Amino acid sequence: MNTMATAYEMYVNGKWVKDRASMPVYNPATEEIIAHVPVASAEDAQAALDSARRAQPGWSRLTGVERGNILRRWADLVEAHRERLARLLSQEQGKPLAEALAEIDFGTSWFRYYAEFDRRIEGDILPADKRDEQIWIVRAPVGVVVGIIPWNYPSAVAIRKIAPALIAGNAIVLKPHEDTPLSALELAKLGAEAGVPPGLVNVVTGPGETVGETLVTSPIPRLISFTGSVPTGKRIMRNAAEHVTMVSLEMGGKAPFIVMDDSDLDSAVQTALFSRFLNCGQVCICNERTYVHKKIAGKFIEAFVDGAKKLKIGDPLDTATSIGPKVNREELEKVERYVEEAKQSGARVLTGGTRPSQDRFRRGYWYEPTVLVNVQQNMRIMQEEVFGPVIPIMEFSDFDEAMRLANDSRYGLAAYLFTRDMDRVMRAVRDLECGELYINRGPGESIHGYHTGWKQSGIGGDDGKYGLEHYLQRKTVYLRYQG
Repeated sequence: MNTMATAYEMYVNGKWVKDRASMPVYNPATEEIIAHVPVASAEDAQAALDSARRAQPGWSRLTGVERGNILRRWADLVEAHRERLARLLSQEQGKPLAEALAEIDFGTSWFRYYAEFDRRIEGDILPADKRDEQIWIVRAPVGVVVGIIPWNYPSAVAIRKIAPALIAGNAIVLKPHEDTPLSALELAKLGAEAGVPPGLVNVVTGPGETVGETLVTSPIPRLISFTGSVPTGKRIMRNAAEHVTMVSLEMGGKAPFIVMDDSDLDSAVQTALFSRFLNCGQVCICNERTYVHKKIAGKFIEAFVDGAKKLKIGDPLDTATSIGPKVNREELEKVERYVEEAKQSGARVLTGGTRPSQDRFRRGYWYEPTVLVNVQQNMRIMQEEVFGPVIPIMEFSDFDEAMRLANDSRYGLAAYLFTRDMDRVMRAVRDLECGELYINRGPGESIHGYHTGWKQSGIGGDDGKYGLEHYLQRKTVYLRYQG
């Protein structure tokens, strides 16, 4: 055990709370314990919900400008602590430092963007059917929000849920993933310094079986905003139905990356590499299955494999590192099972396909960048979300076949298309079954867009004005006056 591990407390009702038990937080690159956090009980989760319910009315009665100014101060503090927060993020999650810095910056931008809605949450005044009346449609906060976030972007996704919830006048109880709770706790510290009232933002740590279950089965929250796996999202949706609680669920994807024969080959290769191996492939909109036109498949695959071999695996805090470790052993072993099963079904490994053998990788959850060919559409590696540094590449004959293969999935989060043909672009916009479509570019949402999934990738979504709508409800007022 690392005797230098930091002991954290969870944040409930504006206070730092210890608990009877704690759990370790590991550095996935070294397997060292870097911190201990409380294992919250069901009673702790209930206390967080109760404090949020008490704090919310007062917060909602502030002006939008007052709420927005606190978000701006919070953003300023995150920027001031940018380097420290990024290093901590890299240590708890395993992503390279450059990517961690980018995540901190992306999160800060959500604070600033939603702060701009301090004067922009608008209603309507409608003409009435009767004389001497008006109809008002008023926007109101939903009340208490539960935010449940994953381990792959533990800082940015926390802010992605906190910022719109708060500007709309809500309180929030946030549950970070057990593997990566530190970023959310550090954000809570800065929020208190920025002037967030006690009870308005709560961070409870612990397993989903107790903490998460208490949060999503309670009648107190009126919105559950979740980012994570399909099975967990379905369970949340079933639980939410008991109290008719609204849900916004983003549940992963199996993004197709389509490369037509008229593409800029170099750009397509570099973008496909980035789109697959960003954050060790642990991104819900990552390139999970690559389809290449048979006329250019040979050249594409040769260049792609060469690029994959040049990616440097190593210490996430080393600026030369391209790929860090998987987040935990369970995730590592899941990736190994997918690759072994694909090989047994006839797939061929062109590079990677195993853990690195060097001594420095004996500890940690490492896996080599892996490229597979000779894959078939019905293989699990083409149908299930791998969420790791592994990419299957498959050839196709024409655009219609590419569309059919791309849509042959229970997921519908993101898709990619490389082509110069505007007719193909328009057909893809019309026909691809996905919530996000990237054409001739790699992944990366804009904060004012809308991050949403189709099919089993989810319902609802995040970002922009449409993401904000989930945190608001409408009240219709029929007003009679003396004419």
